Order: sequence, then C-alpha cells, then structure tokens
Amino acid sequence: MHARLLSVPSPASTSPSSSSPYLPSASAGARPRRASWKPRGPASAPPPPLPSLRARASMQPAALPHDGQGGPPVHGVTNTVVGVLGGGQLGKMLCQAASQMGIRIVILDPLPGCPASSVCDEHVVGSFTDGDTIREFAKRCGVLTVEIEHVDAATLERLEKQGVDCEPKASTIMIIQDKYRQKRHFSKCGIPLPDFMEVDTLHSMEEAGEKFGYPLMVKSKRLAYDGRGNAVAKNKEELSSVVASLGGFERGLYVERWTPFVKELSVIVARSRDSSTVCYPVVETIHKENICHVVEAPAEVPDKIKKLATNVAEKAIKSLEGAGVFAVELFLTEDNQILLNEVAPRPHNSGHHTIESCYTSQYEQHLRAILGLPLGDPSMKAPAAIMYNILGEDEGEAGFFLAHQLIRRALNIPGASVHWYAKPEMRKQRKMGHITIVGSSKISVKSRLDNLLQSNSSDPKEVSPRVAIIMGSQSDLPVMKDAERVLKEFNIPCEQTIVSAHRTPERMYDYAKSAKDRGFEVIIAGMVASLTSLPVIGVPIKTSTLSGFDSLLSIVQMPKGIPVATVAIGNAENAGLLAVRILAARDPELWDRVTKYQNDLRDMVLETAERLEDLGSQEFLKGMA
Repeated sequence: MHARLLSVPSPASTSPSSSSPYLPSASAGARPRRASWKPRGPASAPPPPLPSLRARASMQPAALPHDGQGGPPVHGVTNTVVGVLGGGQLGKMLCQAASQMGIRIVILDPLPGCPASSVCDEHVVGSFTDGDTIREFAKRCGVLTVEIEHVDAATLERLEKQGVDCEPKASTIMIIQDKYRQKRHFSKCGIPLPDFMEVDTLHSMEEAGEKFGYPLMVKSKRLAYDGRGNAVAKNKEELSSVVASLGGFERGLYVERWTPFVKELSVIVARSRDSSTVCYPVVETIHKENICHVVEAPAEVPDKIKKLATNVAEKAIKSLEGAGVFAVELFLTEDNQILLNEVAPRPHNSGHHTIESCYTSQYEQHLRAILGLPLGDPSMKAPAAIMYNILGEDEGEAGFFLAHQLIRRALNIPGASVHWYAKPEMRKQRKMGHITIVGSSKISVKSRLDNLLQSNSSDPKEVSPRVAIIMGSQSDLPVMKDAERVLKEFNIPCEQTIVSAHRTPERMYDYAKSAKDRGFEVIIAGMVASLTSLPVIGVPIKTSTLSGFDSLLSIVQMPKGIPVATVAIGNAENAGLLAVRILAARDPELWDRVTKYQNDLRDMVLETAERLEDLGSQEFLKGMA
C-alpha cells in the first residue's frame, strides 16, 4: 500500500499521444485499452504517468480473461482499477474482499491512517468532498464508487457527462444525500413511507405537530447518520429546543409522523450493470441510542412479512440508477405494514454478517455489481448469525481497554469472528469494530452472544425458554414435572404454566398465539394444537375413572390437519425427550448430547447384560435386593 498526497500531474505526464496505453486504438471499432495501475517503485523512481481526463473518460470495466478482444492479460478477476471515495471501515472490508479476487483498489480519504489505508493498493490522501481532488483522483481509476454517500455528487455528475464510470450514479447519490429529497422520490414511486413534511419555521413545525401528533420525529436533511441529525419533540413546548439542537432551520429540516414500529428490518439489495437484482435475507436491526447495535439474521418474522419487506426494498432500489449494493432500512408496524425508513447506496452495517454467514458477502457483491461481473449467491450458508457492533464505551485508552477485553472474550466463543477497524481515536458510541457469531440456530447464536456479554455484566440476562409445558390444572404437576426434569438435564430452558381450555379459554388462545414470538419452539400440551404451527406433544394423564384412556383417545383422534404427537399414559419423561429430539434436529450441539444420551442407555444395557452373564441370575438378583 502506498499513501500519497494528491497532486496535479505535469502536462508531460498527461498529454495524449498516439502511443499512450490509456487511449483507444485508432482502428475503427477497436476496443479501448484498459487502465493499468502499478505500485510505485523505490522513492527515487518516478511515479508512473497518470491518464488524462480525456483518456480516462474512454475507460470501461475490463472484460474477463480470454475474452478474445485483445488487450493486456488479466491477472485476477479484472484489470479495472476501482476507485473508492472514502476509506472508513466499509472501505476496509471492501478492500479485503477485493484482495481475495485480485481486484486493485485505490481509495480517496483525508485521514492518513484511515481504516482502509492498511489494506488498499494505494491511498490518496485528499477530501472526497472537494471537486478538484475528485477529478484528479478519477484519472487513476477505471470505475468510481463510494463507501460513504456524503461526497461531492455534483462533481461526479459532471464527470459522468465526460464519460467517467461512476457506480452507483451521481443522480442516486444526490437523492440519498438529502433525506427529504429521498422521501419525496420514494413517495412519487409509490413506496410506503411514514408521513413527512418540510419545515422551515417554528409555525410550520407547530402545524406539523397538529397534523401528525406527538411525539414528532424531527430530522436534518443532510449529514444525518448514526443517531446524528435526528431528534424527538415529545410536545409542542419542546419544538424550539429540538430545532436548536439540530442546528436551526438554516441547516434544512423536515419532520416525520412517529412510527410505532414493532421491529426494524433491513434488506441488502444488489443490482448489476444490466439492472438485474438479487436480495439478501431480511434481517432485524436492534439499535442503542439510535445507533445499530445488533443485527440478527435471518429476521424472526413470518414469511409473508419477509416477502413484503423484500418486495418494498427491491422496488425502491429499482427506482434508482446505477450498480452496486444498497441497504434498505424498514419499519415493521403493529398492523404488519412495511414502511421504508431510508436507503444507503453502498455496503451497510446491517450486512456485515454476510462476510461469515452468506455465500457471497455484501462487499464481494458490490465489486461484482460495479464491475459487471455475475452477481453471487446471497443466501445464507449458516442457519443463523448475529452481529454485535463494538461501540466505544469510554474515551481514549480506557475505551480501547474495554474493547480489547471484549475481543479477548470473543476469541473463546465458538463460531465468533472479530473485525477490528483500527480507528486511531476512541470515542463513546463510535463504531470501532464488530463481532459476528454464526451457528446452527438463532437460539444458539443468541446464547453465545449472551455468554460473551454476561462476562462484563453484573446483571446476567434471563435466558428465553424454548419449550412450554402447559397443564390443565395443578393436579397434572406430579406427572408433568418429569418433562421439566429431562429438559433441565439437557440444559434446555422451559416454562411451566396452567391453562384451562374450559375455565380460561381466552388465556389459552392468547398463550398459544404468542408462543412463537416469545421464542418457544415446542409445546408440551395437546389442547393448543389448533392454535399454533409449533410442534405439539400431548401427554395423556391417568384419571380415576378411565385410567387415562379417555385422554389418550382424545389426543390420537385429533382431526386431519391438526397433528399432535403423543406418548404413553403418564409418560411425561418421553414427552421431554421427544421435545429434545425435535430441537436437536437443527442444533448440532444438542444433537451431540442426545447421541451421548442414547449411547449411555446402550452402554447401561450392555453392562447389565454382562453382569447377568458373569454372575448368573440368582447372584444378580441378590445384588438388586
């Protein structure tokens, strides 16, 4: 990696000539030759000549090897040099993906020690908001992209008119930069959104409050991210202070109707140069002080919600121009509507987990998209993943110490991968890195994250139960306690409760309907089978009149479409074991424990048989007495 301050090349180094490797061939219909970047040699050696803007304007993404078009040989996926405006953590992970594919990346960032500077092919130290700097930087590249949208989009638009290849397009960057303009664009395209309106005086804000009610979300149009530029007015009296906290009306403000969402979701959408798209699985994002803190993949929402969220995200991205990866942040409302919150025209925090959990990471996908390569498979190769942002907990060295303690603990967590961004300065709530945990189930990865975080907490989190044991009355408890005992032997958290189908039918209905959302995966109680899609196991209870046969028959004669597994009368132990086996089918760690349990039973029988054979029946029976 070579860092250099951007300087304007001398006329001699940029003047076009017929022999320049950067100019198209003079022969009719010939394909333009491709830009080729090489690292600088020793300090005494002069830097390689840079292409002129005119020459740069003719460049196209390089074809794949052996395309039959001539030109320099391709030593990697492509010869095209990718220029990235911004060198933060997203740029760093983009460079890491590029390195695996043999793609060369040059970054433009004002910070000499920015995260991407250690892994890129060249770091040009300069501002990505300065037009002249961007114009000179573009001469080094075959395609320009962004890892932050707060760039000089007007310069990108002028460069595009001169033939410079920018992905995504400047028009898209301009729409995304201004959140109010973004809302207007998506509204015109029929994308569902929270109600919004522009405000420029205190009177207009008061009108918005009367129209939308309180609390009222107030946002800056530009430079609002990671909790910055957003504020909430709880009532009319707070409007003035909220405006002041956001820098005044001159900064540009708008308001949104408060959305009482139940979950925040996100969809990463990739679009290629031919406008084809692929979507990653829907994830849930959990925020802390308006900053993304945890991402759970896939989101625990019904399939119809996943489909709706994906459709909204894909429609939104198809309304924009250019190739690349886009993140679409969404609200899931109480009445199961999906509303678009905002869009990022680049890789995103909600897609970090894809590095470990998906066949194609969002960073590799972004490179594929902007270079015109085939889009990769976005599906998950791990059943579940959870991403935890390492946010600054203190300033300076104290913050670094706490972060590194967390990292050391993470190295002991199965399935955990640590990503440290190497930012030189630690601040509270600043994103310093992230930890991704992949595993066989959502319960598994959540449990591992809890174990990681509890090491630093005096208030351990309560583990959510996975199995519900429902009894019709307290008289069932002497039997059903055996199911609880078995579950505890396998370290499976469970919940026991009493729900009477006859005396408390409303409670039974509510309990069964909410079971999935509460995290239950199996229910031991036949009475609720018609109210849930979870697997249900019935336990016939012995009665004084019919010895439990009435209970057994009521379970096994359930109507078609309402399956209920059952065990022998009074055998709650087997009900517990069956619940364990159901859970173990998609939990390798639990499967190993179940297998060991089976092997222990086999060994016990073999040992008993061996003792009987050695001692004979009489001595054997004496030992049992």
